[in-house]
Amino acid sequence: MLPPVTCDGASTAAVRDGPAAVSPATLRKLELAAGDLAIACLQSMEEHQPWFARLPAEQRSAVLLVTQTGVANFVAWLGERGESIRLTAEAFRIAPRDLARRLSLRQTVDLVRIATDVFERHLPPLAADEAERHALVEGILRFGREIAFAAATVYAGAAETRGAWDARLEALVVDAVVRGPNVDDGSDDALVSRASTLGWDPDAAVRVVAGSPAPDTAAERLGELRRQAARVGRSVLVGVQGSRLILLVSEPPGPERLGSGVGADIDRLLDGFGPGPVVVGPVATELAAAHCSARDALSALRAAPGWPDAPRPVAADDLLPERALAGDTAAHRMLVDSIVAPLETAGGELLHTLAAYLEGGGALEACARALFVHPNTVRYRLRRVCDITGRSPFDPRDALVLRTAVIAARLDPSQSAEPPA
Repeated sequence: MLPPVTCDGASTAAVRDGPAAVSPATLRKLELAAGDLAIACLQSMEEHQPWFARLPAEQRSAVLLVTQTGVANFVAWLGERGESIRLTAEAFRIAPRDLARRLSLRQTVDLVRIATDVFERHLPPLAADEAERHALVEGILRFGREIAFAAATVYAGAAETRGAWDARLEALVVDAVVRGPNVDDGSDDALVSRASTLGWDPDAAVRVVAGSPAPDTAAERLGELRRQAARVGRSVLVGVQGSRLILLVSEPPGPERLGSGVGADIDRLLDGFGPGPVVVGPVATELAAAHCSARDALSALRAAPGWPDAPRPVAADDLLPERALAGDTAAHRMLVDSIVAPLETAGGELLHTLAAYLEGGGALEACARALFVHPNTVRYRLRRVCDITGRSPFDPRDALVLRTAVIAARLDPSQSAEPPA
């Protein structure tokens, strides 16, 4: 039976008296066998792990260097009486930086297990007697365990560093989308490159979602938001910019992705936002064009207090009147192009009738008298307005949008003809 183990992993006997006595002659044998032992480890790794043989030569050399350093550390520890195991990650620090990126933690642990088996086969026979043999077996088991923990520590540190770097890179991508492109500095290429590094498909359609961050926004909460997006089949990039939480959300392929509404499954991401409005920008066909969606979403977020009863989330295009009143020239243009221009093209006094109806307080009879037509004619024309614009003059919210569009057209100097009052 092995000696009892203390809480720090070292046996009581090893801490008090050091490892069982190993003669200088045996230690010398171990030192001389270090090179052959490392080579035997590599041969066993190639035999039991087919992927190891496919590594580049420099990667296999790095593993050999790590193994040789491990053997040297083991021999040094055996020779230090009265010392507990002082195994550090030195064996892994000397390896090239990209070794941890090339090998997964699972693969590294498999290699450590193989090296430990080789140690157990080759080292005990070098002992001078049974006591030394027992000391070597015990030491190999403890040393292999500590090597595995050292490897896990190295990989954990690498994962933390990589996670911090990914977070900074993600923030840069979101910031670039919010700022918009700059042709002179090649920012579009940098944006695509950084997003690709994060695993984003630059050709995927994307929406920008904006709102306020939750009071307890932290890495764990944002991580849950990403997992929720993955569960509904979307990729997401997250950026917290002061009092704004901005998401870049990929759109699933299909004709429905070109709509300007909120989009399916967006409401499942609301838990990541704090109180207040959440605005969804229109679909951008690719990441390089996402700045247009960001512009509309942020403009709508600033104007959202003008519609306290807005749904949550709300599409940026549903806040066009508030955006226009807040001075958004793009909203002015969209109101004119989506409502006034089609009515002018349709003709038939539709725009004239709409303006008279809205400015007459929404009274059919009064509008008919003002236009010298039958009330049924007014009803017909208003139904045509609804068919063309998708906005019903009989709905209070749609009526506000329509009236704001008429006023925006009158204020637009590019309009060749002013809509009649």
